[in-house]
Amino acid sequence: MPANPGGHFSSEYFYGGKIMRVFETIKAAVTLRQAAEHYGLTVSRNSMTCCPFHEDRHPSLKLNEDYFFCFGCGASGDVIDFTARLFGLSPYAAAKKLETDFGIGAEYEPLPFPTHAEPSHDGARLCICVLQEYLRHLRIWQLRYRPKKPGDSIHPRFAEAMKVLPTVNHLLDCLLGNDLLLAKQTAEVLCREGYIQQLSEYLGTLSEKERDCA
Repeated sequence: MPANPGGHFSSEYFYGGKIMRVFETIKAAVTLRQAAEHYGLTVSRNSMTCCPFHEDRHPSLKLNEDYFFCFGCGASGDVIDFTARLFGLSPYAAAKKLETDFGIGAEYEPLPFPTHAEPSHDGARLCICVLQEYLRHLRIWQLRYRPKKPGDSIHPRFAEAMKVLPTVNHLLDCLLGNDLLLAKQTAEVLCREGYIQQLSEYLGTLSEKERDCA
């Protein structure tokens, strides 16, 4: 399992029976600083700005390369999360807004037609179980390893959580939502490509201390 397990998921966004590589396209094209300034925030040279998510008289929101983090209210996420939260949008709607506002062309790829039987309910349940276990760890790492003040070094577990949480949450939404076709196609891709097996193996490599604390 590679050091960044989320890399297996972050490049594919499941929606409406297709794999839309829109999240990665947007995040590669628009930095958090660009989005913040485009939407009216003043950003200092050290990438700090007043947080728009709470009353903030002194800049407490740090715009890192891959994610933002507020030392005041704890808000965090990537550029899509930032836009979604700023305008009260879903992640997909936020991605489309960024695509329109910055003139970006998202890539679309049809979902390959399965050449074998679709996964059983057991396969879908396995996907949900593994993703929920990973989500539990990510949320704990997000809180436990959050930096205390600007300039603090970023713990690898915190960076992993910030990068992967949006995608894991979205995959679980796909699997647990009311769109049964989308749930089947999501589980089929995750199982067929070996993502769930690799993620399960990665979770098994976590130290006993991490598992006990989680």
